[in-house]
Amino acid sequence: MRALIKAAAAPDYPADIQLVLSNRADAAGLDYAAAKGLATACIDHKPFGKNRQSFEKALQARLIEADIQLIALAGFMRILTPWFVDQWAGRLINIHPSLLPKYKGLNTHVRALQAGEREHGCSVHWVSAGVDEGEVIDQAKVPVWED
Repeated sequence: MRALIKAAAAPDYPADIQLVLSNRADAAGLDYAAAKGLATACIDHKPFGKNRQSFEKALQARLIEADIQLIALAGFMRILTPWFVDQWAGRLINIHPSLLPKYKGLNTHVRALQAGEREHGCSVHWVSAGVDEGEVIDQAKVPVWED
């Protein structure tokens, strides 16, 4: 999220960041975004209990209110339901810390090291109903060194 905010400061960046939204009030990204003059919001998922769709409807309402056109999940650590994903089909991307399709989910760096990978990286992909299963848009690779 910080990298997106920094990149968006360039005059030729192809988008404007209209809202930084989190489900955690203590997310450091909210303070960072606010300090950069960006609109921020928090919709805490806890009051919704296990009703994920009610939480997502609250997200949806806030996103519509802000006239959001594209969502970048950059550090948003909640699995979204097919209902929400369908609402944003073709306008919802995720930044994932592995070279998909390898290491979907959490703890990607530890798993890559344990597997003895010589190359690791990150992926940007379209979000689909399956966790980290959407079509990859782009990837960046880095070597994994012995030390």
